[in-house]
Amino acid sequence: MKRIIIFASGSGTNAENIITHFQKQKTAEVTHVFSNNLRAKVLKRAHNLGVRALHFDRESFYDTNDVLNVLKDAQPDLIVLAGFLWKFPEKIISVFPEKVINIHPALLPKYGGKGMYGHHVHEAVVRNKEKESGITIHYVNENYDEGAIIFQEKTPITQNDAPEDVAKAIHQLEYKYFPIVIEKVLGLRKVIENN
Repeated sequence: MKRIIIFASGSGTNAENIITHFQKQKTAEVTHVFSNNLRAKVLKRAHNLGVRALHFDRESFYDTNDVLNVLKDAQPDLIVLAGFLWKFPEKIISVFPEKVINIHPALLPKYGGKGMYGHHVHEAVVRNKEKESGITIHYVNENYDEGAIIFQEKTPITQNDAPEDVAKAIHQLEYKYFPIVIEKVLGLRKVIENN
């Protein structure tokens, strides 16, 4: 059984989707959910689904090895960032090379970097009259949104779409593809069908 750890900062709908996907599949399990936000709904969602939910602060993430030591003890096969807003420390990436992935709500390299998350991305996409947006799942390196791309999927945008409409379309792509891309990265799936 492959072991997955999720990091999230907000409501945790992607985390919940991933947890329930693997609870049904029985090929991998989410063993822990970590959040840097004590009031994040993701902690309650994880708890309700029987997954260990842990909160940490900036010091234990960056200045000490507290979070790193918990990760080492847990021995994850994959660390998944699902709406996690802090920059991931190099010291963790170096211990888990090619084992940390992130989902971004745009077609990187467009609309990536510090401060580009959630509604900020969708507002920029609409403001620039883009004809399409999408999701990018990529490996995490020491820079925001610059790791090697694993998977992208697009959705069209019309001139009548508001940022909220784009957000809904992006969420649907995230829910559909994130769990199966995780399966592929873990070697549990050979192909990802685009339809």
